[in-house]
Amino acid sequence: MLQEAIDLQQNAVAELMTKIGSKRELTFRAPTGSGKTRMMADFMNRILSQNQDVIFLVSTLSKGNLAEQNYNSFKECADKNIYPMLKPHLISSEISGEESLFIPTGDDYNVYVLPCDLYKVGGRLMQGAMLNFLEQVTTNLFGIGLNKRIFFIKDECHRATNNIDAIAPTFFEKIINFTATPNFKRGQHPDVEITDDAAMNAKLIKHIEWGAAEDSVETAICKFEQIKEDYRNLLNRNPCLIIQISNKDKAEEEWAEIKSILNKTEHQHLKWMLIVNEDNKCETNDDVKKLPVARWKDYAKNDATTDVIIFKLAISEGWDIPRACMLYQVRGTQSTQLDEQVMGRVRRNPRLTDFEKLTPDAQNLAMTAWIWGIEPKKGNNSRQVRLFGSESDIPQALKIKTTYLKQLTERKDFDIDKFINEKSKHDNLAPTSIFDLYAKLQKTENEVRDLCYDYADNYEKWWHFCEHIDAVRKEYDNFACNYEESMEIVKDADGNEREVSFPLTSMYVDNEHYQNISDWVWQRKDGNDKFSFDSEAEREWASFLKDISKDGKTYETEVGEPNPHYGQLRTDGTAEPQRLNAENKYLWGKNFIQNSEIKFEYYQNGIHASYPDFVLKDKKERIHIFEVKSVNVSNAAQFDSDEYKSKVQALIDCYKQCSVLTGYYYYLPVLKNDNWIITRIVGGDNSIITKDEFKRSLNAE
Repeated sequence: MLQEAIDLQQNAVAELMTKIGSKRELTFRAPTGSGKTRMMADFMNRILSQNQDVIFLVSTLSKGNLAEQNYNSFKECADKNIYPMLKPHLISSEISGEESLFIPTGDDYNVYVLPCDLYKVGGRLMQGAMLNFLEQVTTNLFGIGLNKRIFFIKDECHRATNNIDAIAPTFFEKIINFTATPNFKRGQHPDVEITDDAAMNAKLIKHIEWGAAEDSVETAICKFEQIKEDYRNLLNRNPCLIIQISNKDKAEEEWAEIKSILNKTEHQHLKWMLIVNEDNKCETNDDVKKLPVARWKDYAKNDATTDVIIFKLAISEGWDIPRACMLYQVRGTQSTQLDEQVMGRVRRNPRLTDFEKLTPDAQNLAMTAWIWGIEPKKGNNSRQVRLFGSESDIPQALKIKTTYLKQLTERKDFDIDKFINEKSKHDNLAPTSIFDLYAKLQKTENEVRDLCYDYADNYEKWWHFCEHIDAVRKEYDNFACNYEESMEIVKDADGNEREVSFPLTSMYVDNEHYQNISDWVWQRKDGNDKFSFDSEAEREWASFLKDISKDGKTYETEVGEPNPHYGQLRTDGTAEPQRLNAENKYLWGKNFIQNSEIKFEYYQNGIHASYPDFVLKDKKERIHIFEVKSVNVSNAAQFDSDEYKSKVQALIDCYKQCSVLTGYYYYLPVLKNDNWIITRIVGGDNSIITKDEFKRSLNAE
């Protein structure tokens, strides 16, 4: 798992912790697939570490056994000592006869997971069991009761829980809403949010490639056939196409058409399953026959042979299938716009835990979800972009060398086996439990964990490594931060320095930071020249680069006529490609992260990848790299000066060695109030310059 993903999750939980004291009810929003349940466990563990008098009641949907999934996740975190404060209990109504329902209390449990459908009119929980439990844990009248504070977590809070809500004012001190789709009508405006853009950048979820409205279900099946072998070869996963059909009148007709396509000779090898409702068994041509729906869902999750899954019911919460990468919504009269929960089924990263080990081609494949359906109406729509000109124009004109950090085992004078053995001989450590060692290993950096599992081919080695993990971490930190020793240019399979460029296609998420640009490397799929940027600082810097480069940049049509725009639109709404003029003085563009290979690794409590914001090649063929920052505080983003200073210094240290190895010019333009403070790094040295000095330097010999 990338360090950026870990940091994103941990920082979100830390922000939630800072706000828990300010309001009685808070909303935490994170997209499906971004690790919401794990972040929930982290949050509860932090609270329980500080407050022994708190217990949690976690209300979850009963659909798809979501409550049991959450309970198992919490229990695994506790058993593996990752979040050791958690003591989960799953509330269940599975009792026989007239026996009354009982919810245990005391020190054995502090996280109670409640399937919300159990607390309904006529249910056993509403016959006194739930109220008795709540009164017992909160009341301390005449020494009776535990006098606990109840924090109520509403998982998937966009769904109504009227019965629980009715007793909330009496018993719950705090209410924390967790969801991917807040219900704004109920006042669920996020206090803490992981945006889709942030989750995509951290490689937690995939970006979406939308299919054309006129594409048929057979188009989707053929596309699935095209990527199937690559998915298996590059990702070692069996991919899956999900088809959503109508719930009502047209369902049988739609299924009949789909089945006829699947029965064609060229598609007969595909394994498919149809699930109609939660009670019936599945219709399938797979080897697994007549499974109950719950068993079938477990079977289909991971590496099952099922290629195509057809749903007659809504695909929403409570079912994770990371290998699913395509979703087709049959566009009949019953079709409605897809919601975030439905799309979330195909947006999970199938190789999240070891993503950094994949090849660039495999990473791009893992990060793509193909969806055909009615797009949800929301403010932050993703925009597809592609390089100006033909596929070879920009990549041939602008080539970038990138850097990576070597592993500790690549240090010439380091022998991990000798290092651990020497430590074991001379350090008299008190015995540590296996659970504590495992927890410590899980909390360390990815690189150290990988080093452990590469080294430890037996239990004794694993034990000795974990006992001396602090010494290993210190050794790793010292090596990784010594960039002269640890940093190298990325090479290809033949050992030659590898050069990359902007990806042929990428995307960004629309926001309010707009700038119209018609003369850079990108063009939007719809031909519009309105682009948006991650922050106001980025937008301002893009405007600055646009101004200084506009006089030296022209494009030509394929017949040689100068044209600064994109030409006529095709019938499908995309712009005709143009040819890049060979006489360009400046070539520049935003380094949109999706599919980008323009990155430089640095070390700060683990290996991170710096994806610079902009790249510019001047008229003298010099490469300029820009990482834009801002210290301005707004309502949308809080600024931690210590964290910022540490991050900037880490980037400066990284770019110093990058500039030595690559010969490029690196910049950290920082917006403070209305002024720019620009750190320039060239040849291993850094200095502060102004915007005017930067402009003059472009014309310097």
